[in-house]
Amino acid sequence: MCEHHMMPFVGKAHVAYIPNGKITGLSKIARVVECFARRLQVQERLTVQIRDCIQQALNPIGVAVVIEASHMCMQMRGVEKLGSATTTSAFTGVFLKDTRTREEFLTLISNKYR
Repeated sequence: MCEHHMMPFVGKAHVAYIPNGKITGLSKIARVVECFARRLQVQERLTVQIRDCIQQALNPIGVAVVIEASHMCMQMRGVEKLGSATTTSAFTGVFLKDTRTREEFLTLISNKYR
């Protein structure tokens, strides 16, 4: 729910991490996303909160989070742009330093793999 307009936004969260000896089950990643998404929220902060939570809990070599969402406030009020989407990203570690690793992640989440 958008904290500015009290209207929903819906989309996909793409999350990746490279373990540093400690791994977690996939359902735990989904729970982290759900936990932060259930609050009044803005997409930019949601992206960073997911990244930071995984980084702190697992201390991985790197974390990547990309969220693609459609905001009802953009589609139903103001500019009324149907089909518009907003993409935000947040990276740590190897996803910041190694462009090949980041590019691999971005390629995997691109349209050709959906």
